[in-house]
Amino acid sequence: MKFQTQGLIIKEQNIGEQDKLVFALTKSNGIIKAFVRGAKNLKNQKCASTSLLSYSRFTIYKGRDSYIIGDAQTIRIFSKLRSDMRKMCLAQYFCELALTICPREQKSDAFLSLILNSLYLLGEEKRSPELIKACFEMRLASMAGYMPDLRMCRGCGEYSAEKMYFLPRLGVLECGSCHTNNAEISVELNPSTLTALRHTVYADDDRLFSFSLSSEGLAVLNEASESYLKYRFEKDFKTLRFYKMIN
Repeated sequence: MKFQTQGLIIKEQNIGEQDKLVFALTKSNGIIKAFVRGAKNLKNQKCASTSLLSYSRFTIYKGRDSYIIGDAQTIRIFSKLRSDMRKMCLAQYFCELALTICPREQKSDAFLSLILNSLYLLGEEKRSPELIKACFEMRLASMAGYMPDLRMCRGCGEYSAEKMYFLPRLGVLECGSCHTNNAEISVELNPSTLTALRHTVYADDDRLFSFSLSSEGLAVLNEASESYLKYRFEKDFKTLRFYKMIN
């Protein structure tokens, strides 16, 4: 079966002297693993269009057990990310998250749009990396069916207090009065960071990145989002560890 779709290359690995195996987040089929023949040849058009962080239009052949990319036309290459190590490391973390969380064998245009927007904002420095990162983490998890309950305190129903606590293992909130179980890992939120955390989950797509927060607030927001993904997916993301090391 042959079909055409658009997608972003989120992982690549060499196969032999000329070929590659790539993982792409595609608009129509979610995450796919595909072979690309001759892609390591610099004279081959598919060399650039199937490289990491290339957004391309693909002609794909689906066999019984595998996909083969027969043709690829570049739409956008995020070159500004490749020239900055810090940005590139964060972009690779986004790719690892997508590979872990995004669906297979189903329409995934919303997931693709989220990562493309995040990479664009990161490359063009439209928002701070920490703001983009927290938004991407929480929204991606929520879209995949892992939305935390940030509506109110799970104990008394309090919507907002001077101190609220996010429990990342459970994905719920507690107010200061109800937060008595010190054994449960928690992140303390003031009204600003609570509003920001809710925004990453509940805001309309076109408003997702449209807020500001102090550097201290962004640090707390990232602690909450990182902790939530760690517990939800029970995975140590190697690209995140490297990003934090060089950051």
